[in-house]
Amino acid sequence: MTATKRWNVEILIGELDDRTYAEAQLYDEIRDDLVGTGQTRLHPEEPDIPEIGDEIAVARALTDLGHRLLVAATEDLEEATRHRVRLER
Repeated sequence: MTATKRWNVEILIGELDDRTYAEAQLYDEIRDDLVGTGQTRLHPEEPDIPEIGDEIAVARALTDLGHRLLVAATEDLEEATRHRVRLER
């Protein structure tokens, strides 16, 4: 049986004026410096439903975190192989 690893993502959500922002930070046994961010703004003509703003900001933060993780993996692989690497999404 293969070993199981656990990586955790902590998500922080906040509001300031008409903006909702989120941070998604990855914690694992290797590093804890990867943070994705996202935000959204309430359009004046839209209904104020905070849960929707939270969902959008968190989705954007997780997308940003995923991109940063791919960049980190690419850099690590290039360092290990000493070859240029291109990882696809």
